[in-house]
Amino acid sequence: MDEVWEKAVKTALDLDGQGDYAAVKTLTLDGAVKCYQGKLPSQNLLEKFKGLEHLSIANVGLSSLEIFPCITTLQKLNLSDNRIVRGLEFLVKAGLDSLRDLDLSNNRIQAVEDLAPLAELKLESLDLYECPVTKIKDYRSRVFGLIKSLQYLDKMDVNGVEVLESDEDEEDDDEEEEDEEEDVGCGEVDGEGQLGKKMNNGGVADEEDESDADEGVEEDGESADEDGEDENENDEDDEEEDEDEDQNGEVPVQPSSPSHSKRKRSQVDDNGDDVDNDSIVDAASL
Repeated sequence: MDEVWEKAVKTALDLDGQGDYAAVKTLTLDGAVKCYQGKLPSQNLLEKFKGLEHLSIANVGLSSLEIFPCITTLQKLNLSDNRIVRGLEFLVKAGLDSLRDLDLSNNRIQAVEDLAPLAELKLESLDLYECPVTKIKDYRSRVFGLIKSLQYLDKMDVNGVEVLESDEDEEDDDEEEEDEEEDVGCGEVDGEGQLGKKMNNGGVADEEDESDADEGVEEDGESADEDGEDENENDEDDEEEDEDEDQNGEVPVQPSSPSHSKRKRSQVDDNGDDVDNDSIVDAASL
C-alpha cells in the first residue's frame, strides 16, 4: 500500500525520486488513492516534507488518523470527504503546533465531545460542514466555547457572518488591482504614441500634420481674399476712368427718335400701293 502512496506523491509533485522534498510547501493528494483499509501512508513518506505548510488528503476513504506524520510547519490541513468518526487526538500527538486551518467537512463526526482534542491546538478556522454533529442543538456556540482560539466555524464567525477571505488577502487583492490599473494606463499612452508613429510612417498625417495643413489652407484663403480685394479696387479705378472720359466731352449714343422710325415707314409705303394720309403728312413734315 505504501508503494501506491509513494507513486501518488511523485505524480502530484512530478518528481523522479531525486526531488528536494524539504522545499515543498504544498502537497495535494485529493482522490489520488482509495484507502480500503482507511489508513494513512507510513509516517516516513510524509515526514520527508520538512517545510510543508499545506497538506490536502481529501476523498481518499480515510477512517483513521493513527500514525499521522509529525510536520511541525503544517498550517493548513484538508481531510474533507472522508470517513473519519473520531481519533482527532492523533493530530495533537503529531505535534501540529503550527496548524491554524482544519477542514473536516463531509466526514462522520457525530458528537461535540469528539472535538475536544482540538482544544489543545491553536486552531483559528474549523470546517465541519455536512458532518452529523452540525445538527446538534446549540452546535455552534458549544464548539466556540470548546475551542477558545477558534475564530471561524464552517466559514462563519461567532456572529454567523460569512467570511470568504481574510483581510490580508483583501488588501493584497486591492494592491494587485491598483497595479493592474496603473499598467493599463501606461499601456494606453504607449499605444497612442506607437499608433501615431505608425500612421506617420504609413503616409497618414497625424494631428500635428493636420494642424499644419489647416494653417496652410487658412493662409491660402487669406491670400485669395487679398487678391480679390485688389481686383475690386482695380474695377473701381476703371469705373472712375470711364466717368472722367464722359465728363471730357464724349457723348453717349442716344436711342433713335420717333421721327426716324416714321421716316422708315414712309419709305416702305412709297414702294407699296396703298398710302394713308397719316403717312403722307409724316413724309411732308420731313
